[in-house]
Amino acid sequence: MTFSFGQRKIVFPLLATIIVIDQSAKWWAWRHAATARVNSGGDAIVGSTVSRWYADAGTGALLDLLDIVLLSVAIFLLLRVRRSLPVLISGALMIGGWTTNLLDRLGMHYVTAPGSRRGAVDFIHIGRHFYNVADMFIVVGTPLFVLAAIGSYLRRWAAGAPRVDTRVSSTVAQARGIAMHPVSLVAAVLVTAIVAIGAANYGGVTAPPRTALAGSQGPAIRGPGAWQVWVAPQTSNTSYPGAGIPAAAPGAP
Repeated sequence: MTFSFGQRKIVFPLLATIIVIDQSAKWWAWRHAATARVNSGGDAIVGSTVSRWYADAGTGALLDLLDIVLLSVAIFLLLRVRRSLPVLISGALMIGGWTTNLLDRLGMHYVTAPGSRRGAVDFIHIGRHFYNVADMFIVVGTPLFVLAAIGSYLRRWAAGAPRVDTRVSSTVAQARGIAMHPVSLVAAVLVTAIVAIGAANYGGVTAPPRTALAGSQGPAIRGPGAWQVWVAPQTSNTSYPGAGIPAAAPGAP
């Protein structure tokens, strides 16, 4: 399969940039943001049942494998024929956001959030939910991609271009040949091994085991299963159970 070099020069650097920006933000948030917490998988859209599947070691690993396949197919479909620039950019934003969140589950969380449970670091608090930079790319890229795809289709329709790509059959045949290539087999084995290792080591904390940010006072910042994090008010001589930090004595600096 031969993709347009010009399209690859747009899509792959954009995907890499999104991953670097998101992973850097998560690394910073785990160490400095008071709202940082680990999302083990799922969201309000898929519901609590699918979220529990993602959080489980076995079903979560199977869903990770499924996500890898879906994202690989999405990149393949984006690049298999010539696309307009708006479709390429918005598609890369959307796929890049999903990819970098999946990388967290495949092992990047060991780097960005050491000691954490398998999942993505969320730290942007909006309403009742928490998000990360990758989610912002997804939220922005998805509607833009839909609009760009519809606009591209309408332009082709108005110009009288064929609605069905006549190269699909040959593309599928070439894709089948690639699937049988030894390199593809090795890559599939490596991906399966990575997911299996992640499934066997999915436990950990869901919030950073750190004290509250310097200068803050008041109650603990909590997440589901998170360690208690707090700094005692200067006027109190009472210790909070489990905090592990004694309260400041009256008159202490």
